[in-house]
Amino acid sequence: MQSAKKPLDGKTHRYGMVIDLDRCTGCGACMVACAVENNVPPGDPAANERTGISWLRIYRMNDGQPLPETRTAFVPVPCQQCGAKAPCVSVCPQNAVEVDRSSGIVGQIPVRCLGCRYCMAACPYHARSFNWWDPVWPAGMKESLNPDVSTRTRGVVEKCNFCFHRLQAARAKAAAAGSREESPGDYLPACVEACPTSAFLFGDLDDPTSDVAKAAEGKGTFRLLEKLGTDPKVIYRSARPWVRQMADGALPRNGKEEHRG
Repeated sequence: MQSAKKPLDGKTHRYGMVIDLDRCTGCGACMVACAVENNVPPGDPAANERTGISWLRIYRMNDGQPLPETRTAFVPVPCQQCGAKAPCVSVCPQNAVEVDRSSGIVGQIPVRCLGCRYCMAACPYHARSFNWWDPVWPAGMKESLNPDVSTRTRGVVEKCNFCFHRLQAARAKAAAAGSREESPGDYLPACVEACPTSAFLFGDLDDPTSDVAKAAEGKGTFRLLEKLGTDPKVIYRSARPWVRQMADGALPRNGKEEHRG
């Protein structure tokens, strides 16, 4: 992600998403779309759950009840795009983690990263990955990489940035049309586009007329670990009380948690 200056007209956005967990089936389409769009390489044969690279993980949880009463929920967890008190920003000694003032997006700048992993330790959502190996692409795959996204090298941290390159493309399109404002329909992250159940809503949380802003204020919404005060811009929604309680680690004593990716 490249740093962006504040727009000349002074207008800013606060891009975020609402994920409806009652719609999510855990199919993994969002994970695949994210990896393809952002040139996340196939896992090294020696990689494991902790050393692999994933910008978006899907956690599977259940309510801890015995069969056949057991109920399951799938929780997609990208970078939560914390607000002004983002823990990763404050600990980085290289300013490799930066908040874009015009969009509110917390970006990772690989060319500045020295690999200390302080940001990984600070992130309460485990939403970052460290490159233990240089990327290796299967035969023919290198030619199909997304030219709008730089590949990362061994020794740096990476994470979801809401497909920031798509925002840059939307801004360029608007500028070519003589406008300073990107059209909302021109900027959607890959995961949002790929979801077959429309579980993701994306847009400007500061625009009260947007669908995402309305959904964020709706009934049954919550944030992960909200008590930490990180003010995430990824918001979840569910009509099931036990799913909402899970957000603060309040799963039933015999509840189970697994994750994919």
